[in-house]
This record gives sequence, C-alpha cells and structure tokens, in this order.
Amino acid sequence: MENNRWSGPHAARWIVVSSRSLHSPQAKAKQRKKEKKHELAVASGTRRKAIAYCFSDTRHYFLSPSLDDAPTVFTCSPRDKSEPNRDSSPFVSILFLELGLESSPVAMGWSKQCNNLLLLLIVFFLACFSGSSTYTASASWDGVVISEADLQGLQAVKRAFSDPRGVLRSWNGTGLGACSGAWIGVKCVQGKVVALQLPWRGLAGQLSEKVGQLSALRKLSLHDNAIDGQVPPALGFLRELRGLYLFNNRFSGGVPPSLAACRLLQALDLSNNLLTGAIPSLANSSNLIRLNLSFNSLSGSIPTSLARLPSLSFLHLHQNNLSGPIPDTWGSSVANDSYQLQSLNLAQNSLSGSIPTSLSRLPMLKELDFSNNQLNGSLPASLCNLPSLVELNLQGNQLESPIPEAIDGLRNLSFLSIKRNHFYGEIPATIGNISGLSWLDLSDNNLTGAIPSSIEKLTNLTFFNVSNNHLSGPVPLLLSDKFNSSSFAGNIQLCDYANSVPCLSPPPSYPPPPSSPSKHRRRLSSTAIILLAVGVLLALSLLLFCILLFCLTRRKTATSSKQSTTATGEEAAGSGEKSRPSAGAEAESGGDVGGKLVHFDGPLVFAADDLLCATAEIMGKSTYGTVYKATLEDGSQVAVKRLREKIAKSQKEFETEVNVIGRIRHPNLLPLRAYYLGPKGEKLLVFDFMSKGSLASFLHGEFLFTATLSVVVLIDLLVHA
Repeated sequence: MENNRWSGPHAARWIVVSSRSLHSPQAKAKQRKKEKKHELAVASGTRRKAIAYCFSDTRHYFLSPSLDDAPTVFTCSPRDKSEPNRDSSPFVSILFLELGLESSPVAMGWSKQCNNLLLLLIVFFLACFSGSSTYTASASWDGVVISEADLQGLQAVKRAFSDPRGVLRSWNGTGLGACSGAWIGVKCVQGKVVALQLPWRGLAGQLSEKVGQLSALRKLSLHDNAIDGQVPPALGFLRELRGLYLFNNRFSGGVPPSLAACRLLQALDLSNNLLTGAIPSLANSSNLIRLNLSFNSLSGSIPTSLARLPSLSFLHLHQNNLSGPIPDTWGSSVANDSYQLQSLNLAQNSLSGSIPTSLSRLPMLKELDFSNNQLNGSLPASLCNLPSLVELNLQGNQLESPIPEAIDGLRNLSFLSIKRNHFYGEIPATIGNISGLSWLDLSDNNLTGAIPSSIEKLTNLTFFNVSNNHLSGPVPLLLSDKFNSSSFAGNIQLCDYANSVPCLSPPPSYPPPPSSPSKHRRRLSSTAIILLAVGVLLALSLLLFCILLFCLTRRKTATSSKQSTTATGEEAAGSGEKSRPSAGAEAESGGDVGGKLVHFDGPLVFAADDLLCATAEIMGKSTYGTVYKATLEDGSQVAVKRLREKIAKSQKEFETEVNVIGRIRHPNLLPLRAYYLGPKGEKLLVFDFMSKGSLASFLHGEFLFTATLSVVVLIDLLVHA
C-alpha cells in the first residue's frame, strides 16, 4: 500500500525484527520488475498491527499502517526516485507483527508474554545486524561511514559553537560524507572520528560535553579561536586521546581532573586562557610529553606527580598564581632511569622555598626559568652538574649565597641571569671558562671584589651587566671597550670605564726640560741647502705619484663595480619575471588550516600544522610586522615574522620577491628557510633562530636576549626595500 508509507530520518539506525515475515508471489514478481524494492505481505488475522522498517546503504524508511482482515502488501522503496540504483546495496525489509485476540483474558495474557519475547528478539537481532548495516553503509563512501554515536557527538559540538564565518556549513544534518573528507576538520578511521582540527576558524560559543562520545578521538585541536565556557570533563572519556590543543581561547573554570584518565595523552596545551583553580594530578599520564598551562590564573601548589613523569620533556606553568614550594622529586636516583625533561618554566608565579637539589638528576635539561618568584636560600652547587643546560634564569627572587665556584660545570650555558637577588661574595673567575656564554646579568646584587679578567676570554659575550653591586677596582680593558657605562653603573669603587673616575696611579716621571737654544745660530752651508731642496722635491714627486695611482685605482674599481651591478640587475630582472617558487624550493599545502607553505634548501623539515601549533614568544616588532621565536614540537627553534596585512604587498608581488630572497645566500646574511601564505592572507617568513646574539648588540652593546634584531632588520630591508 503506497498510501501507508512514511519515511523517517536518515539518522535512525534501529532495526525492527519480525517474528513473522511472508513474501507473496505477487511481491516477488514486483520485486523483479522494480529496482531495489522489497514487498512484504501479511496474512489476515483477528486483529493485528504491523510495523515494518526498511533500510539501505544511505536511506531509511519506517512503515506503520493499520491492517484489515485482508492480506496487505507493503512496499519499501527510495524516497528520492531520481536516486541512482546501487545493485551492490540491496534493500532489507523486516516485519514485526503484534497479534492480539479480542476480549479473552487468557489471550490477553498470552499477547503480553509474546510482546516480552519479541522485545528480547529485537535486542538480539540489533546486536547481530548493527555491524552488517554499518558495513553496508560504509561501502558507498570509500570504505568509511561515521558511526551513530560519533555523528551525534559532532552534531552536538556544532550546535554548541557559534560559527560566524560558516566554517561548519559542510557538517550537514544527515552525516553524509562526514568520514569521506567532506566535513571540514574531521578525520575518521573505520567510521570512528580520530581527529577534530579546527584552529584559526573564528569559532565562539562553548565546547559541548557530547565531545566525549567520540570514543576513538586521538587529536582535538581548537586553538586560536574565541571559545569560552569550561573545558568539558567528558574529555576524560576519550581513552585514545593523544593531543589536546585548546590554547589561545577564553576557556574558564578549572582543568578537568578527568584528564588523568587519558593514559595515552602526550600533549596537553591549555595556555593563554582564563583557567582557575588547582592543577590536577596527572600521575597516570605516563606518556605525557608536553604540558603547557601558562598564561592562566591557576593557583595552589605544583603537583608532585608532574616531577615523576619520566616521559615529560616540556613543562611550562609560567604566568599563573601558583604558590608553595617547588617539588623536590625530579628525576630518578637510579642511574639507568633517564628522565626526558628539557624545558622547565615556572616564571611569574608566587613560588617560595629553596631551589630543589633533585634538579641535578635531569641530565637532558636545557632551559630552567624560575624568574620573578619568591624563592630563597642558596644556589645549589649540584645544579652546576647539568651538562646540557643552555638557559638559567633566576632573576627577581630572594636568593642569598655566593655564586658557586663550580659554575663552569655548566659548560653549554649560553644565558645566565641572577639579577635582583641577594648574591654576595666575589664573582668566581671560573665563570670565564664557559666559552659559549653570550648573556651574563649579575646586576642588582651584593657582589664585591674586582671583575675577573677571565671574563675577557668570553668572545661570544654580547650582553654583560654588573651594575648596582659593590664591585671595586679597574674594569678589564676589553670589557670597558665593548660595553657602555650602564653595564657598570652603581659600583662606586669601579674605575677605568666610560664616564667613570680614572683609577689612581703613581705620578708619572717627567723628563728634564730641554736646554734653551743658543742665541747664536750657525748658518747652513750651500751644500746643505742644495741637498735639502732636492729632498723636498723628491718627497713632493713621490706624493704626487701616489695620488695619481690612487685616483686611477679608484676609477678602475668604480667601473668594475658599475658593470657588476648592471649585470646583477639584469639577472635579477630576468629571474623576477617568474613568480613561481625557485627550483630549490619545495611547496606543500597548508594542511588542515589551508594556505601554502614553501621551503627552501632541502626537504620539508616541518609541516604547516607544526608551524601553527608551535609555542611562540615575541622577539621584536617593527613597522612591517612582528618577529616571534617559535619552538616546534620536536624542540627545534625558528624565527617567524608575521607581516602586517595593510603594509605587505599583494600575494603575486610577495611571492615573486620572496622567491628571489629565498635564493640569496651570503655568509653575512640570514637565509630565508620558508614562507607561508595563509587562507586569510597571512604572510609568514621563517628564518633560522640565532640564539647567540644580534646585530644590535655588536653595534650598541645593548642586546635583548628575546629579540633577534638582525632578523627584523634583514626582513625589513629585503622584503620592503
């Protein structure tokens, strides 16, 4: 009966199993004539009701007519008649009959028992048929169809978001194409969502709790949006979660303790949000590699469990309201147990107590930043046994002790700052044995004695400051010539540097005064006068010859330079006609974010997603943009400049000029390694990060460690010339 057919939503996946299903000869005849139609016949009875359910690979239909005593035929067919036939996905129809006898109590009891039995049969057949139906649906989508639970979870996530740009427009209500690449930001494996990546999409609203239904999710990346509300505790249900990137949003509330149940979690980045409360214990996260909770308002103490994670290599908790002592359970006392921690940043908190001596059991530690806290006590001598340490920043605390003589045990140290503390005693001469030291700030302490001359041997030193101490004696000559007076100010007894009092020295011995010339001068002879005249003439001739030779050399050099400049200009003009990347450049798509990433000189060492997910620190700003120090997931560092949109040139001109710049190689110029063109017109330039100094430090003696000025100057000169 075509009049009794009713089509339900595609999202339904229930299978209604029949206790009685009859195929009439008429139905079989029609099935041969009509493509993909299945007819069901129901025998007559006293009083009956039938429920039939038809489903195919992409369509679902539900029939519930009232039956007369006469046999009734039901037809299941596609709602859309224009849909192409798929012989590989036949329709399946199952009939469920509910029989009831009139006015007989015994019959009514039998009918109730029959209903219960049929309900059990429904549950049994649901378990048996659900797998096959999923497989049938997957066949039409390159082998993958989203599961019902994941579909509901994604739809709930979409409803909770505010999408002013319409990024999620492709997330249709039927779930078609969810796992075939049609849904932006969604990746699946065998019908289960394994990655949800929507960074830089302008999304707002909240993250739905239904995200916990994505049971196979491995990576959730929603960074650099405007999402607010709490971080869903349901994330703890994601047992397969490896990476959670929610930084640069507006999340509030606390860090969910349920995240400790994600035993496979490797990266957790919730930095730059509005999170409050305490840091939960992550003792079960034995695979955790990166943990970044910086730039929030977290309070309480640091869990000791974080110091016992052997796989943790990156721990940043700076710019919070943490208090209490730093855990003293770092590393392991067993020689064979190697802890992987490389970067530990706890700056800008209210931590108190002493510096843990157990930090000496972290042989791979490269960065240690405890600056601007309330730490007291001494600088442990055992801390000098870290051979890999490159940066040690203890400024802005209340440490009070001499500087250890064994400080030269930090043989790879490049940055040392202990300013604004209470260190006393003399500066150890062994500090001059750290050959790679480029930044040394000992200012605002109580140091006494002279400046060791061994510091002159630090040829890589670009910043040196011992101001506001109690030092005395002369400043070593090389240091006074290399650094200005601000590096030594506030030491009354220091001398022999710019704008300072000269050091006291014994009075010089003056030679006896010459005897007065005789009033009677003897007149020169004629021969002497002739010889003198000849000598003057020869000297003038020689001087004139040198002047002529110099002029000829200058003219020849200028001519050669002009010809070289002309040839270079013609070559550059010829190469500038091509706007595509050079032969040595390798381009790739921008991954999930979109855009184009072009590498120069060699294979692709990082992808666009790696660059955009990197931890960034502002190094400097100029009229044309901002330079960042970006730390990739593998620990490598690059300098990235983001050009201002209103000042930067058009995309065609930009690519033409950047491709020319990418081929320039000179020992005094910083080479361009890659550039990135974003989907919204972003222009990023990637250079090598120069960790040992900048051009400004050599010109002016004022080096900013976090700003590689040479990168800024080079980019401005080359790109905007």
